[in-house]
Amino acid sequence: MMGERQVAQEALFYEFSLERHVPADHWVRSIDRFVDLSDIRAHLRPFYSEIGRPSIDPELMIRMLLIGYCFGIRSERRLREEVHLNLAYRGFCRLGL
Repeated sequence: MMGERQVAQEALFYEFSLERHVPADHWVRSIDRFVDLSDIRAHLRPFYSEIGRPSIDPELMIRMLLIGYCFGIRSERRLREEVHLNLAYRGFCRLGL
């Protein structure tokens, strides 16, 4: 039987927010205020083919390269690993968990 919920059940569900776990004074938040890549896809659309494998999102690529530049990460493989592990980088790159 399905009854009406009598008590709050938020504790039963796993809630995690990148916004709450990245400090307000972290440098990626400062940079993010000045980085507007909202229309980059529209500008680059003529250079992408409609057939073949899906490409990497240009906004993600630029955001990852900014992180690599700021931290001196020269290896793309290491940059990918750092973005995968660091919550602040994931938030800056607009990646979920």
